[in-house]
Amino acid sequence: MTTLLALDTATECCSAALLHEGSVTARSEVIPRQHAQRLLPMIEELLSERELRLQDVDALVFGRGPGAFTGVRIATGMVQGLAFAADKPVIAISNLAALAQRAWREHGTDTVAAAIDARMDEVYWGLYGLQDGVMQPLDEERVCAPEAVSLPVGVSSVAGAGTGWQYADRLAVSVTQSWPQMLPDASDLITLALPRWLAGEVVDAADAQPVYLRDKVATPKGQA
Repeated sequence: MTTLLALDTATECCSAALLHEGSVTARSEVIPRQHAQRLLPMIEELLSERELRLQDVDALVFGRGPGAFTGVRIATGMVQGLAFAADKPVIAISNLAALAQRAWREHGTDTVAAAIDARMDEVYWGLYGLQDGVMQPLDEERVCAPEAVSLPVGVSSVAGAGTGWQYADRLAVSVTQSWPQMLPDASDLITLALPRWLAGEVVDAADAQPVYLRDKVATPKGQA
């Protein structure tokens, strides 16, 4: 059976999850600025609990962004290092898609507008719909001002997930309900990655790249 190890540090939440013998075990902590110290111990705990070595994993999964610049880099660097060491392939998953998947898992919402606070008075934005239990993109991900978000023609009833929804009064889209405190979780990366693994959609460690959605990654002075 498939064994996948997932990790994510793109937001305030640091998480890791392991799929083995059909079940998922996970660790998740909201620990801003402590991801680099906590992520590897989380991974080691998960492997130890299931009496596995890194070499027993079929593929490594990571949240490739968008999200905090430093956090996305931590996840990318960690997954590259582990994949090189164990000679394993990598699967990169959108953090916006992971948010949508979590909204489905926890609340049963099958169309989700995922939004992450991008700082600089912007949000990372993506729209997803459920297909065979997995959230699929209904539009391109982007970064924009809250007032500039939109839904594709024909889409109207959606729920909102992610820290970008703290700007609900400014977002140019109305939703049936929203969860502005929701953060991506590695457990949902597993769900999104499994179909890709089965379809052979993997990359080499060297090709595991972060996605920022914008070139400006530093917060201007006075806007921290």
